[in-house]
Formats: sequence, C-alpha cells, structure tokens
Amino acid sequence: MPLALSWFNEARANKVQPNPTAMTLATVDADGQVSARIVLCREFNADKGYCVFYTNYESRKGTAIGANPRVALLFHWDTLDRQIRIEGRCVRSPETESDAYFNQREWSKRVGAWASDQSRPIGSRAELEMKVVEAMMNLGLSIDEISAKGNEIKIPRPPHWGGTRVFAERVELWLGQDSRIHDRAVWVRELTPGASAHEMVGGAWSATRLQP
Repeated sequence: MPLALSWFNEARANKVQPNPTAMTLATVDADGQVSARIVLCREFNADKGYCVFYTNYESRKGTAIGANPRVALLFHWDTLDRQIRIEGRCVRSPETESDAYFNQREWSKRVGAWASDQSRPIGSRAELEMKVVEAMMNLGLSIDEISAKGNEIKIPRPPHWGGTRVFAERVELWLGQDSRIHDRAVWVRELTPGASAHEMVGGAWSATRLQP
C-alpha cells in the first residue's frame, strides 16, 4: 500500500490527467449483474489499507454495495503506463467524516445531493432543474443569502449521502513495458470485521510476482 500510495500521489501532484484521482468502481447487483463507473478517490489510507469515495447510498452502486459489499477498483494512468487494481470489501465511513467532507463542498453540490434521486429515471432536464429549485426552497435558501454567503451557507448532509471505505484484500500493481513484458505483482491479505461498523482489520500481506 505505501508503494501504491506513492503512485497515487505522483499522479495527483503531476496532474497527469484532468482527474488523476479517478478510479473505476465495479459492483455486482443483487441479480448478479456487474456494473462499473468512474468515481473519485477522496482518501487513500495506506496504513489501514483503504480508499474512500462519496456517493448517494440509494444510488445503483449504493444499493449494489448494500447487497454485496465486495467490489473492485481500478486506477489507470496512461501517461505513466501504470495501473493499480484493488479488490476488497466496503463499509460506510463514520458520519463525522462524511459531514466534514460534505461541509467543504461548494453550496451547489450540497444542494444537488438533496435534489437528485441518483440513478433513478426522470422525464426531462427541466424536471431535474425544478427539483434543484424545490430543494433550495425546502432548505430555506434564498438568492440573497447565496449571494451574501456563498459556500459559507449551512446545509446539512442528507442521511442517504456519505462516504464509503473500500478495504483492500488484494492489490495488484502493474507497470507497463515497451516489450509488453510488463511488471506485475500482487499482494493479498485476509480481512476481518473491526471494532466498529466503519472498520476492517487486515492480516499480514503476502506478495507474488505475476507474469504479464
């Protein structure tokens, strides 16, 4: 995980792409259907071995994770010819962490978290924009207050929105070579439930080099 974190930090520091913290998240629905999408990694904790992303818990991915907490992550930095593949289990982040992250977002994104029933159908863009207006009204926000306070406006976090920690039980580092004889290695460990619902405890890592 320290080596994976160094790759992550290098990609972010050098801005190797518009969203260097982007990662593919793959989940499995209750009916067995696999689904993948891009999310942003908001924390990479090498000591405990988890990554964090934020989402609506009632979205398709949130519902899938509720039914099956096993997921896969993929970071791919094409300009560096590097990949990090992570397989593991999800737990929700502590509410205090979700609150802290939510409160530092732009006000419009906080309103959007209230307005959007993520992943669910809607008839038109106009209907979606009206839901945003309705959310602002329900939150008691006015244009004058927004103009005066901007991002300092107090907006509570919706109970259906927050962080998810993905604790790694398998991590593969992939380093491309022009010869196509790439460097690949995988680390695995066992996970057991932690002292709280927000934690997993990892056993010792074992490493194996893989053929390309």
